[in-house]
Amino acid sequence: MGVYIMSDIHGCYDDLRSMLEKINFSDTDQLIMAGDYIDRGKQSYEILKWMEQCPSNVLLLRGNHEEEFAAYVDLMRLLDRREELKTDFDSNEDTAALYDSVKYFVRRGVLSALYFDVYGTIRFLLEQNQTTMHDLCRWSAIIRQMPYYHKLMLENRTYIIVHAGYSEKLESISARFDSLEQFYLYAREESVQSGGVMHGTIIAGHTPTIVKECFAYNDGNVFRFYDEQKDCIFYNIDCGCAFRNRQSNAKLACIRLEDEKIFYII
Repeated sequence: MGVYIMSDIHGCYDDLRSMLEKINFSDTDQLIMAGDYIDRGKQSYEILKWMEQCPSNVLLLRGNHEEEFAAYVDLMRLLDRREELKTDFDSNEDTAALYDSVKYFVRRGVLSALYFDVYGTIRFLLEQNQTTMHDLCRWSAIIRQMPYYHKLMLENRTYIIVHAGYSEKLESISARFDSLEQFYLYAREESVQSGGVMHGTIIAGHTPTIVKECFAYNDGNVFRFYDEQKDCIFYNIDCGCAFRNRQSNAKLACIRLEDEKIFYII
């Protein structure tokens, strides 16, 4: 049995399948996904359908892109109720009309949202896959059930898998975060500056290791940092899979906890 971690698939469903084949993932293994399954790539629909049918040995954690997707769906439902639009949630045409209405009201500043469907994922789902509000609500409900992090013990060491960063106390993290949940989803360099756990290992993604200006830059390979004071190891396994069409060093990464072996799909 092996425990495998992946993160930041970003609509690259074929790469996910290739990685599962590479690691010979079986029913006796466990897979923990650290968020950001959708947006950027062209296969968000395939990923969302896969999420619906995940076996019991796959744990889906929440990423900021899922959080935002669910918020977009909430906006659509809010506008439908507030304006009494009586949208047929089984109709792709009605759902597309509701989508356009939300875009209009957000641009006008009528809805309390700074942005909506930034990556065009919902628009793509509506146009290419004929999705409906019932589909969007079903996926949103799956997202709302996702935990923010997962903690486990392996050979007397604490492992915490989270999308961006982990801290046990709100007061110990940067003031720019209003809650621990925000830190779990959005922390970047703060994840190693003020996050972590004593005598543990944090495995996260969120910040692609292909970006030279970012703290986790490692030329598209998994980033590792050791905090001596906390005896805490930090791994960032977001190797920019969705950017492979424009950056040759981008790839999908996976780490096996038992021996911390790293696998890549290039």
